[in-house]
Amino acid sequence: MDLWYYSMYGHVEKLAEEIKKGAASVEGVEAKLWQVPETLHEEVLGKMSAPPKSDVPIITPNDLCEADGYVFGFPTRFGMMSAQFKAFFDSTGGLWRTQQLAGKPAGIFYSTGSQGGGQETTALTAITQLVHHGMIFVPIGYTFGAGMFEMEKVKGGSPYGAGTYAGDGSRQPSELELEQAFHQGKHIATITKKLKGVA
Repeated sequence: MDLWYYSMYGHVEKLAEEIKKGAASVEGVEAKLWQVPETLHEEVLGKMSAPPKSDVPIITPNDLCEADGYVFGFPTRFGMMSAQFKAFFDSTGGLWRTQQLAGKPAGIFYSTGSQGGGQETTALTAITQLVHHGMIFVPIGYTFGAGMFEMEKVKGGSPYGAGTYAGDGSRQPSELELEQAFHQGKHIATITKKLKGVA
């Protein structure tokens, strides 16, 4: 199972790490992290005070076909996935043409700046990428239980997938948001394993 993500300030990366742990907690499932390529120049990233990227490998379209399932993570830009992630999806035309990802389960997770910043619109607009590839969208629904109804603490995420609020960038994913991310990894890994067992 592969987790692809783009993270400028580290929020999405933290969620990805927890989703990987959740997926790896399912017996027989191996989970790998991949970053999509950066599209901004170092000078621009420096002006944006973006920290250096981690050593997680950069994915290419040719790496995609090997996994049995996927989880895609990205920050929100104006209610949609970041341009870096969209640019990567745009580079998968060859896979789309041959439908090499069709029938594979996929989930999504995200980070937004605020509660009105696109927690659901980002998910809704991202689903189109999965549909065109013929992938099976696997939301978490309300399987996270009481954590989905938390009203006393600020919590990102939705039935579409795990999420966090970055605020001005200083807020990091909360313990509850990380628990939801772990749950999402375990949930989609379980479904991926079931689908692979039936095939």
